[in-house]
Amino acid sequence: MVPEELFSLALGLVPPWLVDHVTFTVEEKRLDLHINFPKGSRFACSVCGEECPVHDTRDHTWRHMDFFQHEAYLHARVPRVKCQEHGVHQISVPWAREGSHFTLLFEALIMTLVREMPVLTVARLVGETDTLLWRVIDHYVPEA
Repeated sequence: MVPEELFSLALGLVPPWLVDHVTFTVEEKRLDLHINFPKGSRFACSVCGEECPVHDTRDHTWRHMDFFQHEAYLHARVPRVKCQEHGVHQISVPWAREGSHFTLLFEALIMTLVREMPVLTVARLVGETDTLLWRVIDHYVPEA
């Protein structure tokens, strides 16, 4: 099994999403997973659910849970679809909340850790600023 297939399975990606490129840098202690989709893929309109063609894409990066002692990042071209009825809008990706710079799994880790220790301690542990962690907390606590 090639690394791209392994990471696609590990992330739980379903077609048309797939990991098409993996970069691992030992010196930087960093793993970068590049997620893509095949040309001609269609995505659901966020308003009506109709399958629509891709209008264009925007590059996004999300911090993911560490891969052993290495920071992991997901990179993707996120499509905007062109719905005949509702116009052009960006789709939601299954691995991250809209507007977040973290994956859903990384946010779940943050929320679990902040229940047991101070936010600044968690921030130091995961290598992020406490300000970014407070944004995650401020999103989920009112929902709870």
